[in-house]
Amino acid sequence: MRYVCLIYNSADVDGRQTVAESEAVVRAHFSFDEDLSDRGTLIHADALETPDKAVVLRVRKNEISMTDGPYVETKEHLAGVYVIDASDMNEATTIAAGIPCARFGAVEVRPVRMLTLPE
Repeated sequence: MRYVCLIYNSADVDGRQTVAESEAVVRAHFSFDEDLSDRGTLIHADALETPDKAVVLRVRKNEISMTDGPYVETKEHLAGVYVIDASDMNEATTIAAGIPCARFGAVEVRPVRMLTLPE
């Protein structure tokens, strides 16, 4: 079963890390990615740009509206995503606990809902 691991980082932490600390986290993520890939559980992983580079799009009554980021009043922001293959939520949370950013941010683990077209 597929699970999405959404990584949330604190804007405070992002702004306080030294270059060496940031590089260490990136190296840890590359190592973690390689380990998951070797185990056959990594489907996809990406880091995201900061919220100030985001846009929120809404379509209401066929009208498109866009808002530039940052788009939410929060101390944390979505910083990255993993899509993994795990047998159940227990295995998925065990895998997600190894995500390096979980040490100073938060990781939301959510099952992927596989949609099918109605007949």
